[in-house]
Amino acid sequence: MAGFLKRIFSFGKKEVVEAPVEEEPLTPINWEALKELRVEVPPPAAAEPIADEVAPETGEHQPEVQAEPVKEIVVSAPPEPELPPELPQEPLPPARPEPEIPASPVPDAPRDEPVKRKEPELPTEPAPQPEPVVATEPVASPVQPAEPEVAQLLPEPEPIAETVPEPTPPTPAEPPLAGKVTVTRKVEAKSEPTAPAAEVQPRLSWYQRLRQGLARSSRELSTNIAGVFTKRKLDDDTLQELEDVLLRADLGLETAVRVTDTLASGRFGREVSDSEVRAIMATEVEKVLTPVARALELDLSHKPHVILVVGVNGTGKTTTIGKLAAKLTAGGLSVMLAAGDTFRAAAIEQLKIWGERTGSPVIASKLGADAAGLAYDAFEKAKEAGSDVLIIDTAGRLQNKAELMAELEKIVRVLGKLDPDAPHTVLQTVDATTGQNALNQVEIFRNIAGVNGLVMTKLDGTARGGILVAIAAKHKLPVYFIGVGEQIDDLEPFSAGDFAKAIAGVG
Repeated sequence: MAGFLKRIFSFGKKEVVEAPVEEEPLTPINWEALKELRVEVPPPAAAEPIADEVAPETGEHQPEVQAEPVKEIVVSAPPEPELPPELPQEPLPPARPEPEIPASPVPDAPRDEPVKRKEPELPTEPAPQPEPVVATEPVASPVQPAEPEVAQLLPEPEPIAETVPEPTPPTPAEPPLAGKVTVTRKVEAKSEPTAPAAEVQPRLSWYQRLRQGLARSSRELSTNIAGVFTKRKLDDDTLQELEDVLLRADLGLETAVRVTDTLASGRFGREVSDSEVRAIMATEVEKVLTPVARALELDLSHKPHVILVVGVNGTGKTTTIGKLAAKLTAGGLSVMLAAGDTFRAAAIEQLKIWGERTGSPVIASKLGADAAGLAYDAFEKAKEAGSDVLIIDTAGRLQNKAELMAELEKIVRVLGKLDPDAPHTVLQTVDATTGQNALNQVEIFRNIAGVNGLVMTKLDGTARGGILVAIAAKHKLPVYFIGVGEQIDDLEPFSAGDFAKAIAGVG
């Protein structure tokens, strides 16, 4: 039988050959065949298959006799798709002439039952009659002969891969409801505590934010005042010390004198608490600031209404322009911005960002271009576009730089040629942290550019917020806005009463 296996192996597929070989060793078929062959088939051909089973090295005729019953079984198996390819490999005609031997291979199979190890291949023939064997044939046939067919079956698992995306659609169904939850559940858990913190800031009123911004100035001032009036009656020395404290707080000489005079007029020789002093200070500061606390008015009979923003380096001109543009556009006005700070690329990019946020077109030129020429072009384009307001940024410059101040004067002169009243509003941004130096800055910019309004910036976190009181007392210029942060809503109209209470720590 070994020779028969080798021979069949060389001719046909491993699947077809292995299946018949396994069927031949079936012992039950061989026992019955011996009896039938001895009785029915006296010729030596019947004995030869027995010898084939004993000696695998017999002639070629013996394997043919053994293959015939196998082929008959194959004929019964052709309903299966895999058996038809096996029939062309082995000669089918010999399988048809011997229909009588199907019973003999059945007894052969029980004989070689120990060979059941190969049953995955054998179940093809004995199984067709007892249905369980037929079920095994599909298992054996797809395993070995289907190697070329397995490639055909591979596209079938591919649809299985297609079924994999099918479960995925249910997962996206969850994201609409909890998609953010899946991604941000932990983030939400963390952000939920932070969200209230972020929400607390918007919920704060403007006065609360102003109090926070001036907290440092108020705290230092209150501490110094309390140190003066500890267990002491109000006398000349006490008043002098109080005046020094107010001057160090940058409130200015005029405000300091007003406070001490008011305090001495009704309480001289008496013990005074620091809370009384702070209340009087708040009242006097409010009196100084009330005349300058005005709302910005735009004369839209001039189109565009030109707002020129000036100031020294780092006072927040570009940020103030962006916040002001946001307020104006929110009020329904069309605004155009001009990047007149042609010395800093960062200033141009920053203004463009503000333009995108506020929906305002930005007119810009190359770095180092003439600022006066840019102002001219911006005015013409704003007029063509019908813009209500044109806000022009300028380069920061120190008041002691004559050439830079001359350039600013040129911008004002060019705008005046386009409109005799332009620029209609000249705003100077004043950094609260500069202290007494701001007094000189305001005076010089007022003389060169005709400043007619102030915007006090960076009041948050400074101990020198009192400088605004000194500027108001000396220059009497309107203070339109104050800023206490970097957020877009941190620029608010100036309120004298709120500022006075915040800096005095009252209310």
